[in-house]
Amino acid sequence: MSARTTRPDAVSAGLAGLLLVVLGAPMVALLVRTSLEDLGHAFARSSVLSALETSLVTTATSLVAIVIAGTPLAWAISQSRHRAAQAVELVVRAPIVLPPSVAGVALLLAFGHEGVFAGWLYPRGSSPAFGLGAVVLAQIFVAAPLYVQAATSAFRRLDPMLVLVARSLGAGRARVLWRVVLPAVRPSLLAGAALAWARAVGEFGATLLFAGNMEGRTQTLPLAIYSAFESDLGVARALSVWLVLLALVVLALVRALESRAEERA
Repeated sequence: MSARTTRPDAVSAGLAGLLLVVLGAPMVALLVRTSLEDLGHAFARSSVLSALETSLVTTATSLVAIVIAGTPLAWAISQSRHRAAQAVELVVRAPIVLPPSVAGVALLLAFGHEGVFAGWLYPRGSSPAFGLGAVVLAQIFVAAPLYVQAATSAFRRLDPMLVLVARSLGAGRARVLWRVVLPAVRPSLLAGAALAWARAVGEFGATLLFAGNMEGRTQTLPLAIYSAFESDLGVARALSVWLVLLALVVLALVRALESRAEERA
């Protein structure tokens, strides 16, 4: 191999290795600096247990809402070539790239006590802000795009002949979706749901601004880490490790589901 070929390869490998270090070093540092004792005692505090309960309840609620509403939305987007559908898809994807602080402010201005839509949705002076409802709305706002995007991509990869045959046999649009399409793309939908749930579990910025950080009420695990960081770094480290491990498990599950979807294709 010539020196001209070796040099670019070495530079590429060095740059790739540098990025890998930047991405992996923080997680390695967490694991190295956190003892097994810290991991075991992470949930000994009542505030952490309360945050865990809040996270489980709110993320389960938001995931159900995302799947129920996001599935038909993704199907409609995937089946339309109209510019309006493209605009809707753009709106759905926007929260992925919005800064968390912007998401929190936007939710507050839309659904807060004096929000733009307050008078239409509920009596003036009342709103879900700074309550469990705000936590769920924040999670839906940041996590739904991941599910809708995954579902839309899965629907677009589906063999259109399946839909045509089902429609030719007299099945309506809703029946085709629930009885033919969904079973065919189930692994991809499960992968999207897993990603959405993991994003909801890790939601921080929008929740902090829209729901607050009230212990026993709106404090989720990421907010508990934020609070513990100021008083007990050991607890903050341990909770961070647990969330990292959870993320790795979810990613492994998503990869397995994607492999299954590829085998079906």
